[in-house]
Amino acid sequence: MIRPFFFRETIDKICFIVITILTFIIVILVGGSLFCQDNECLFKNLPHVEQFSWQDQKISTKDRGFSLTFDRPMSQESVEENLTIEPPLDGKISWSGKRLVYTLNNIIPYGRNYRLSLKNAQEKFRGNLGGDIEPFVSEFQSRDRAFAYIGSQGEESGRLILNNSTKQNKTILTPEYLTVIDFKFTPDSEKIIFSAWDENEKNGDIQKLNIYEVSTGLSKDLTTKIPAQLRLILDGKEFQNNKFDLVGENGEIIIVQRISYDNPEDFDLWKIENGKIPQRLNTKGGDFIVTPDRKSIAIAQGEGIAILPLDSQGNSQAVNFLPKFGQVVTFSADGNSAVMINFNKDNEALRYTRSLFYVNNQGLEKELINIDGSIVDCKFNGNGKQLFCLLTELIETETEFKEKPYFVAIDIESGEIIPLLALPKFQDMKISLAPDGFGILFDQLVTENDVPQNSLKSALPDDELFTDSAELILSSRLWLLTLPSQESTQPLLEELPIAGFKPQWSP
Repeated sequence: MIRPFFFRETIDKICFIVITILTFIIVILVGGSLFCQDNECLFKNLPHVEQFSWQDQKISTKDRGFSLTFDRPMSQESVEENLTIEPPLDGKISWSGKRLVYTLNNIIPYGRNYRLSLKNAQEKFRGNLGGDIEPFVSEFQSRDRAFAYIGSQGEESGRLILNNSTKQNKTILTPEYLTVIDFKFTPDSEKIIFSAWDENEKNGDIQKLNIYEVSTGLSKDLTTKIPAQLRLILDGKEFQNNKFDLVGENGEIIIVQRISYDNPEDFDLWKIENGKIPQRLNTKGGDFIVTPDRKSIAIAQGEGIAILPLDSQGNSQAVNFLPKFGQVVTFSADGNSAVMINFNKDNEALRYTRSLFYVNNQGLEKELINIDGSIVDCKFNGNGKQLFCLLTELIETETEFKEKPYFVAIDIESGEIIPLLALPKFQDMKISLAPDGFGILFDQLVTENDVPQNSLKSALPDDELFTDSAELILSSRLWLLTLPSQESTQPLLEELPIAGFKPQWSP
């Protein structure tokens, strides 16, 4: 009888100890934050950020917002009051359960480092009993502000150059034996597709252009990339390769205008994909441009513009035809609108005027401007509400007509035309609008027609470079027109210490 009594007493002691331990654990789990002071806790059970979508990323104009995901429902007001971004990025907040979404009101400026922090926010259901959120700090960057151009002096002549304004360095991307004619960045900025002729080829002909790709050294994330890695994509042995554009999410498909050397009437667009045989698209038409979704092309056909799909079968049947217009100038970034040119013949003056029209996918056709000069190029800003154009004014003298170039900004909604800058002369000028709207790059060329014949011989460069209209380039320089912003309400013009032409901002 004694042994069972002591046995029961031992069991009671064990149960008491176990209950005490479990009770202590439950108290810690449920009320752990009661043991916290200044976020120093005996047992941490604090709310925290589980995911930040821009963590250690490089952000481009396509990234219009980020998300923060928490481990539990949060007091939305306390989060919104304590969320900090430096430098500031104006935006609006929305919620979906435990997920906060921050949508930018404007395109993010390039070439900057950002810091996001959150502290002192409370979880939703525990009020004053809950501890503050675990302090969260993260950094991200916007893409480098960089541009490429074709050099025109010394060892850079005819070569593709990348100028990284953020890193303040310059890289020659192509070898000496290639003379670059035209180029385009891929959407991720990591490569450039370009056409060039090879001086080492036997019986080298400037018409026999090859198409290459080269790495830029720029990166869409924080990884390190090696620049100047060269690869031949398409040779020019059987066909003359002319204008090209990129399609696909990362520009992995190239659309090229090609003409047969043996039969000049054999003129078509071709689709070039890595690892596949080049494919004809069986199209008829002239100038073309790829739509922003990179799934269709807009091409001049007869007296109008046809929108053709770029499906795998090369179907050339138009999904839309705009008979009123003769040229597509550019599309907005979202692809919902475009600007086009209508060539108006003035029967009394026996010459053409040109009208610039805004067209959207809702059927709106709005004339923005009508001039007797040229509409050289136009670019939408990031939100598609403003248009920046290089135009020319036709000036008649006793002996000839001259075109005087000038820049304007056009407000799409109001139609207001804002003069920005007048220039002294126009000669095959190329413009490029920075993706964040920072400024417009453009070139200024001096050609053989600009120099008196008795001075031409002494002005000839060592290497022969030509404009798109086949004029010999004697010299060139780049200019930057910084556009009005919060920091400066007036446009600023700056001559860059760069000898080059055909500048182009990286996306």
